[in-house]
Amino acid sequence: MADPRVLIDINSAAFQKQWFSLPKPEQLAANATIAKVRQLTWDQLYRDKGLRWELIQSRSLSNGTRIYSLRITKKNRAVVRREGDILTFVSIHVDHDSAYQ
Repeated sequence: MADPRVLIDINSAAFQKQWFSLPKPEQLAANATIAKVRQLTWDQLYRDKGLRWELIQSRSLSNGTRIYSLRITKKNRAVVRREGDILTFVSIHVDHDSAYQ
C-alpha cells in the first residue's frame, strides 16, 4: 500500500491567531510551507531536510499525544501533532527553543 498523503488541519485557534499576526512575508512563507506539506506523503515529510521534522521529547499534549516541530518559515517553527493521516498545526514559535518548552 502506498504511503498516504498528509492531510492538513489548520483550525487550531492558537495557530490561526499566531499565523495571521505574522508579518506579511512570513505569512506568505508559512502559506507556501503548508501548501508544500499538503503535497507530501508522510515518508517524504519525515525526510524533508528543509522542514526538519523533529519529535519534541520534552513536551506532550495534556492527553499524552506526542508533538513535533517543523520549520514553517526560515524564522519560525510550528508545533504539530499527527493523528492518523492528519497533521494538526498547534502553534507557531518565533524562536526555535520556545517550541520545545
